[in-house]
Amino acid sequence: MSKKNNADPVTIEIIGNLLLSVAEEMGAALIRSAYSSNIKERKDCSTAIFDAGGNMVAQAEHIPMHLGSMLTIIEEIYKKYPRNELEAGDMFIANDPYTGGGTHLPDITVAAPVFSKNKLIAWVANIAHHSDVGGKVPGSTSGDAVSIFQEGIRILPVRFCKKGKIIKEIRDMILINCRTPEERTGDLQAQVAANKVGVSRILDVYKKYGEDFKIYTKELLDYTEKRLKTAINKVPDGIYSFKDYMDNDGINYEPIPIEVEITVKQDHITFDFSKSSQQVDGPINVTMNGLLATVFYSLKALIDPDIPSNSGIYRVFDVIVPDGLIINSVSPAPVGERIDTCMRVVDVILGAMADAIPQRVIAACNSACTTATFSGIDPRTNEFFVYLETIGGGLGASSSLDGMNGVQVHLTNTSNLPIEALEIEYPLMVEKYSLRKDSGGAGEYRGGLGIRRDIKTLADNITFSALADRQEIAPWGLKGGHSGKSGAYYHIYADKKVKLGSKTSDEKLNKGDVISVQTPGSGGYGDPKDRKKEKVIKDYIEDKISPENAKKYYNLELN
Repeated sequence: MSKKNNADPVTIEIIGNLLLSVAEEMGAALIRSAYSSNIKERKDCSTAIFDAGGNMVAQAEHIPMHLGSMLTIIEEIYKKYPRNELEAGDMFIANDPYTGGGTHLPDITVAAPVFSKNKLIAWVANIAHHSDVGGKVPGSTSGDAVSIFQEGIRILPVRFCKKGKIIKEIRDMILINCRTPEERTGDLQAQVAANKVGVSRILDVYKKYGEDFKIYTKELLDYTEKRLKTAINKVPDGIYSFKDYMDNDGINYEPIPIEVEITVKQDHITFDFSKSSQQVDGPINVTMNGLLATVFYSLKALIDPDIPSNSGIYRVFDVIVPDGLIINSVSPAPVGERIDTCMRVVDVILGAMADAIPQRVIAACNSACTTATFSGIDPRTNEFFVYLETIGGGLGASSSLDGMNGVQVHLTNTSNLPIEALEIEYPLMVEKYSLRKDSGGAGEYRGGLGIRRDIKTLADNITFSALADRQEIAPWGLKGGHSGKSGAYYHIYADKKVKLGSKTSDEKLNKGDVISVQTPGSGGYGDPKDRKKEKVIKDYIEDKISPENAKKYYNLELN
């Protein structure tokens, strides 16, 4: 007998948290067993649970951008593998943004169906950012790529495990396209192991709830939809718009517009991006999956941060975006650095809603996934290495708080790589790691500060590649707050200092050279003249602002 009538809000909340705990345990297993520093230290991975139909019912709170990479993965698998061809112990692998449900090639997803007595009851999946998947440069994401074919191996959804064992031929096909096959092997095995944990835990849940498991997961999606609609009803009806720009695409050095018109009507929202740029030559294009994940995140952050992360959110909004735009690109447009463009999509959504719900909107954040990739032969081991890191920056100020300093924002949530781990694993040394004084925009509430991280090479013939944005167009302030400081990359030689472009590939380094990565700050909120004097003094004591800026913006003499 069904317990449908007992599917009350308390039970739904219990089920939601139970599934979330399964996803979180999968994430812990993946991080603990991964081989690369990018996953085991920086935690650049995510995990999720899906119902049998492919609807996401729970995602662990890892990387919001990965929502896009897993959004349609089960749907894409079903296109090639009908349900009656699936078996317990199967797993499937994919990464392609155009045909495999992904958003860029380094993010590889591994998904596994869950069977109870030959009945398909759910799916588990995890995604991990692999530090190299081939392509024209080590690290795979190139600032001057003009085609996805230059960005690495493209993996259509394909069976990766049979009866719980990795299919050697598929694994070897992937590895031969990667510069660091041993590291890739370890990370792929960790992904398989994490899914096995998920399968086991979902079977435990199903054993407890039986056939009502399907009812409860459906109710969980309905609950999310209803809760979000209730919250949207509180937003004033109207049409809200905003425009911002990407610095450039790495090929053509001119600003690229991202624009949105948001229509709020009762309990539904429509996002119209039709006035945004056409897709561009460089690698900052975004596929529809990435755009939907970005809108998903923005709605959750703005309307109801505590709402469960599941497919119910997608029922309350529409997106209007023609094919061929920068945020709905078509093949073979390169998409390696799609996350910076998605960050700008968040910025325009926040900017548009600043007057509608000012208590929820913050000033512009650093809004860039400032990436540094070093590669070469490690003279200690004579083996090729790829070190990839994304470095945080400032969080925008709000109507009641200063912005946080030196953090990842919006769609990325990775940790920094500890200096000790970096210097043990790679022929590199961190010479400076600090907050950037004066990089937070002035305001009644000051914007968060960016980071400076100087990395010295300890070997010759090292290659450096960089990808970032907000290095020309600074993050804006709100309600009289000033813009934050933009970012920069510098190559520091023994006798000179050269500024690099925000999209740089194959910069050659020799022993003793230093790369200085300087990330953007963020915008301030409110008129600086309303900032309390003691806060300005505290910022000065903590070396967050200079005497010059204290005088310029706050009219306070501190010398």
